[in-house]
Amino acid sequence: MYKTYPNLNLSQTAKDVQKMWDENKTFEKSITSREGKTPFVFYEGPPSANGLPGVHHVMSRAIKDIFCRYKTQKGFQVKRKAGWDTHGLPIELSVEKTLGITKEDIGTKITVEEYNKACRKDVLKYTNEWADVTEKMGYWVDMEHPYITYDNRYIESVWWLLNNLYSKGAIYKGFTIQPYSPAAGTGLSTHELNQPGCYRDVKDRTAVAMFKVVDSEFGKLPFNPNDYPSWKNTYFAAWTTTPWTLPSNTALAVGKNISYLAIRTFNPFSFENITVIIAKDLFNKYFELLPEGKLGMMAGSADSLHDKKKKSSNVLAAEILAEFKGSDLAGIKYEQLLPFAQPTDGDAFKVVLGDFVTTEDGTGIVHIAPSFGADDFRVAKQNGIGSLTLVDKRGKFLPEVKDGVFLYGEEYVKEAYLTDEEKEVEFQHQKKILEASGK
Repeated sequence: MYKTYPNLNLSQTAKDVQKMWDENKTFEKSITSREGKTPFVFYEGPPSANGLPGVHHVMSRAIKDIFCRYKTQKGFQVKRKAGWDTHGLPIELSVEKTLGITKEDIGTKITVEEYNKACRKDVLKYTNEWADVTEKMGYWVDMEHPYITYDNRYIESVWWLLNNLYSKGAIYKGFTIQPYSPAAGTGLSTHELNQPGCYRDVKDRTAVAMFKVVDSEFGKLPFNPNDYPSWKNTYFAAWTTTPWTLPSNTALAVGKNISYLAIRTFNPFSFENITVIIAKDLFNKYFELLPEGKLGMMAGSADSLHDKKKKSSNVLAAEILAEFKGSDLAGIKYEQLLPFAQPTDGDAFKVVLGDFVTTEDGTGIVHIAPSFGADDFRVAKQNGIGSLTLVDKRGKFLPEVKDGVFLYGEEYVKEAYLTDEEKEVEFQHQKKILEASGK
C-alpha cells in the first residue's frame, strides 16, 4: 500500500517526495481545494535576502510549517505568503562599503536616488539561494507573490495602522533609551545588535568621581560633618564605566538596604582632608583602615600621606566615622560636578534610591545620566529628575562642553571614534597639558 525504501537514501527520498509534490501541484491544491473555507492567515516573518540562509532559518521555518499544515488538515484555507525584510542598516552598511562612501557622502558624491537604487538591488541579491533552500527543505510558502517591506503598499499599510492606533489614543509622544550608532547615524534594533561581530571584548576607561555634598544639606546626613571641622567637606564617591556621560549627570543612586560608611581620608591629588561616603562592602577596595586618631596624626604632612598612598598601591588611609543604610541618604543634594549646562525638565543633583544598585563592583553609588541609560532614565522619571543631553548624534560633545584646557567643545566622546590623524593631534594636546602641569 505504501512505497518502501529497502535501501534508505534520505537525500533521494526527499527529492522523490518533492518531485511528486511538483507534478501533482500538491501545495497549490492544498489551497484551491478549500475555496470558501475559513481562512487561516499566514504572513511569514520575513527573512532578509541580503544574507544567506542558515540552519536557524531551516529550524524556524520547520516550526512555522507544522502549524500551517495542521490548520490545512483541519479544513482551513491557508494562503502562505512569503516576505522579504529589507530593513535598513545592514543593507546601508553593505552598500556604503561596496561604493566606498559614508553617510555624509549621500547627496554629494552620490544622489539619494542612486543610493536608494543601490540598496534595493543589494537587498534581494540572495533570493535564488533562498528559493533553493525553501524547496529542498519542503517548506510550503508562496514565493511568487511575496510582500516586500520597501514596497510602497507595505509602507502605506504600516502608516494606515499607525493612523488607526493614533485615532484610538494608543500612540503618544515620549522618550525611551535606545541603542544608537554614531558611525551609522541611526538607532539599532535588537536584531542589529546581535549581528556577528557586534559584541566583542574591549578595554575601556572607568572613573571614580567625587560629588560634593552641599553644606546646607549637612543636617540631613546620618552624621554631622561639623563635628569634624578638619574633614568637613563631604563627598559621594560614584564609579562609572562611561566617564563621557559625567557632564550629563543629574542624580546619584544608592541601594535602599545597602550599608554605607562615612569615612575620613584625604584627596590623593590635593591631599585635602575629606569625608567620603561609600558602600561598606567596597571599602577595602579603595581604603586601608587605620586605628582611630591615627589619620589625624598624618594630616597636614603631604609627604607622609603621599608615601602612604604609594606603599599601599593607591589604597588610601582612612578612618570610619559612621555606618548607615542607603535609605538615610535619599534626597540629599550635592554640587553639580561639571556645570556646563542646567536641566530644564525637572529636579537635579540629589540622591535617589535605585533597585539596580549593587556592591559587586564600583563604589555602591551609581552616577545617573538619564539620557544615556535605561535604568538611569527609569529612576530619574520616577523621582522627577531632569536630564542633560550633552552629546550629539555624531558622538561629539555639544559646543558648550568645554573648559579651554582639556575640552574645546565638539570633541568626540571616545578615542575609538577618532581617526589616526585625530588621535595624534589629541595626543600632542594632552602632552602639552601634562608638560604645563609639571608631570
